[in-house]
Order: sequence, then structure tokens, then C-alpha cells
Amino acid sequence: MKKVGNILWGIVFIVIGIIFGLNAMGITDIDIFFRGWWTLFIIIPSFIELFRSTNKMWSFIWLSIGIMLLLCAQNILSFKLISKLIFPFILVMIGISLIFKDTFNKKITEKIKTLNSNRGSFEEYCATFGEQKSDLAGQEFTGANLDAIFGSVELDLAKAIMKQDQVINANAIFGGIEIRVPSGVNIKVKSTPIFGGVDNKTKTEYNESLPTLYINGVAIFGGVEIR
Repeated sequence: MKKVGNILWGIVFIVIGIIFGLNAMGITDIDIFFRGWWTLFIIIPSFIELFRSTNKMWSFIWLSIGIMLLLCAQNILSFKLISKLIFPFILVMIGISLIFKDTFNKKITEKIKTLNSNRGSFEEYCATFGEQKSDLAGQEFTGANLDAIFGSVELDLAKAIMKQDQVINANAIFGGIEIRVPSGVNIKVKSTPIFGGVDNKTKTEYNESLPTLYINGVAIFGGVEIR
């Protein structure tokens, strides 16, 4: 997905460059600075994120907002009307996302449920109005529950041992969670961001011969970062 995003960004810059070049040579007279051109700074990144992000809800919301603002700038819609409808629209989209989120990631959801139901000894890390850090270097990892409520949790698995598929349930509520994953494993993320974000910064290609670490992230006015 990230490769698709890079390709799309490349196409955007190529098109803009060609337009500027043709205008400079007098071949075309394309006005890039049309009414509402600034909305492209919302529309283009949001559209590209639809292909890059594992959770597409916020990308779709921002894309919709950008399009509505562009229509307002073109006097097709009213700014006054849109300002009244944006917040209800966001709430409706969050509701739809919560109802259908299991449908969009059905395979991952079922696997996470199976791992949670068959779990043995899960490590529990909870930070409320504080912070908790843990480094499992050299230890076998068998799953964990992470909860950060007005606090922060850091779990370092970079040098941990993972022999089979495992799951991390990460809940950040007005807090932050950072997970450093081990090398030699696949990473699958299921995210539920509500005025928050779940950011997967790993760059691993799927390999069937390797165990998979499933991360079930919920961010409510908080953030979960996977490195």
C-alpha cells in the first residue's frame, strides 16, 4: 500500500510539473490557482491516504470535508450550511465505522478473537496518570494487554523472542502507547481511532514462514505508535 501511495504522490508532482512547464512555454494557460485551490492540500493527501492507511475512516472524512469546502469555494454549496453539518457528519461516520469495522477486517478480527480466547499468560501493562516502560529483551513474548489512560506505556519487543502468532491489545485513552516490534515477524494491525490515531511505522513484507504479531489498537483522544 505504501508503494501505491508513493506512486500516486509521484504522479501528482509530475502532473504539476508538466502544467507549470507547459504554461511557461506558452503552450497552455492552465490556472492552477482557481477558486478553492487551497482545498487540494486537504483533498490530495486524504485521497492518497485511502490507499496507504489501514484504517481509512479519517482519510475518507477529510476527503469529504475537502470536497465540500471546494464546492463551497465554487459557490455550489454554502459555507454556512457546511459549518453546521461538518460535526454531525463526523459523528455519523465514526458511528458507521464502529458498526462495520469488524466487517472490513474480518480475517484479522477473527484471528485476534482466536488468540485472545486461547491466550495463556498475557502480560498486563497499565498506566493511569503516569508512565510504564518494559523491555523484554531475550524473553519469550506470549501476548500483552496495554492500557494508557492519561498516561503512557512503552513496550520494547525489539529483542524479544516470538515463536508463534501473538496479539497485543493496545488501548490509548487520552494517552500514548509505543510498541517496538521484534524483527523476523509479520505485523498485522487492526485500528479503531476516535479523535486519535494508530500509526504503523514498520516496513515489513509478509512472509508465511514467519509468526505474525497482531496489534489491536484503540485510540480515543490518544495515540498508538508501532515501530
